[in-house]
Amino acid sequence: MAPVTVSPIDDETAERLAAALRCVTVSTEAGPVAAAEFDRLAEHLRTSFPLVHRHLELETFGHSRLYRWAGTEPGTAAILLAHQDVVPVDDEARWTHPPFAGVVDDEFVWGRGAVDDKSRVLAILEAAEAALAAGIGPRRTVYLAFGHDEEVFGTDGAARIAERLRDNGVHADLLLDEGGVITSGVADGAVRPVATVMLGEKGWVTVRLDATDPGGHSSMPGRQTAVGRIAKAVARLQDNPMPLRLIPPIEEMLTRLRPALSAGRRGLLTLLPVAGSLVARVLARQPKTEAMVRTTTAATVIHGGVKANVLPQRAHALVNFRILPGDSVADVLAHCRRVIRDPRITIAVSGSTSEPSVIPAPGPQFELISDLARRVVPGIVVTTGVVPGATDSRFFADLAAARCNFAPIVLDSADLDRIHGTDERLSRLNYARLIEFYRLLFDRLAQP
Repeated sequence: MAPVTVSPIDDETAERLAAALRCVTVSTEAGPVAAAEFDRLAEHLRTSFPLVHRHLELETFGHSRLYRWAGTEPGTAAILLAHQDVVPVDDEARWTHPPFAGVVDDEFVWGRGAVDDKSRVLAILEAAEAALAAGIGPRRTVYLAFGHDEEVFGTDGAARIAERLRDNGVHADLLLDEGGVITSGVADGAVRPVATVMLGEKGWVTVRLDATDPGGHSSMPGRQTAVGRIAKAVARLQDNPMPLRLIPPIEEMLTRLRPALSAGRRGLLTLLPVAGSLVARVLARQPKTEAMVRTTTAATVIHGGVKANVLPQRAHALVNFRILPGDSVADVLAHCRRVIRDPRITIAVSGSTSEPSVIPAPGPQFELISDLARRVVPGIVVTTGVVPGATDSRFFADLAAARCNFAPIVLDSADLDRIHGTDERLSRLNYARLIEFYRLLFDRLAQP
């Protein structure tokens, strides 16, 4: 279908997003949610989108929100996910504008959550409100599910919503969540913007390493302290990562990516059918692409000892793994034991885990999302991918025939660094693209 003309959002629309960003809905593992701030956001949504709240059924799960937009025919067309919570701010002094001020200027809306993920919550509601005002409704039922604890694993929000839908026998054609975007100047050798519609996600597990010793005075140490053994174990894991593998979804991604690449890069991909291991080694040269071809290893916490002249009695480290489809949590633990080779180190899972998705081949729902993306941002190349992190959609995997993780916003490398980082912001044009994308989706879901 023909592209649509998208213009930057007006001040009123920008202010509705900015007001949501001023609600400090931070999720942390260390303490309870900011209940008053979530209540403030809920009131803002209610007053900003009166038609949605008049015509859609709303059920809450703590601060999570599930809207049911009833269709005129049986069945469920789509489950649209987004989350209301945001990550904490590390160094507020480095921000151009205070992270929860919701500043709007001529080009951007600034604040924590501008990209991840309040813009999608608001864009879905903006599009639904406009559809209702125009008398448009879905042919088959649509659910809008907005979790409140995605940044801390989603077990109290999205997981409960998914269980309710499961109990009600819901099974949708499409599950749509965050994950992929349109990148410009990010893919090595790409001469056109690349839209990556993710079809699943990697799993994750955090492994805890523990060492204990009798302790004593630092003037009479043994050959290695508990701290030294833990440091050696971490070094072994970092120096011996899990093997490179080019999995079918990434082969599909690279094949679809070829039209966006320079002649030299296209030539390399001609080797894909016979030299996949070579292509995997090339991808492994950069962290952003290595994650596509390996279960990654990240040592994130190490702790031990109490004083410089006291031998530590205990030390521990946390190592986070993002698991490539085809590997498993059990594979990661076996790898750790094999690489560390120290019976005095205890190796165990820390916290919750998630196995990687089962990723199907692209189907009609992928083509639908691809078509809408091309209409909103002409000239892009659309490909597939795998979300390197974890999203709420893992709880809904069995509730839909197809899953897509995607938003049609155009980001460069610096923009990607702002997500969970300093100076998170979303351009007025990108927000307009996001709203138009959902408006077009609702139009399509209204058709027979």
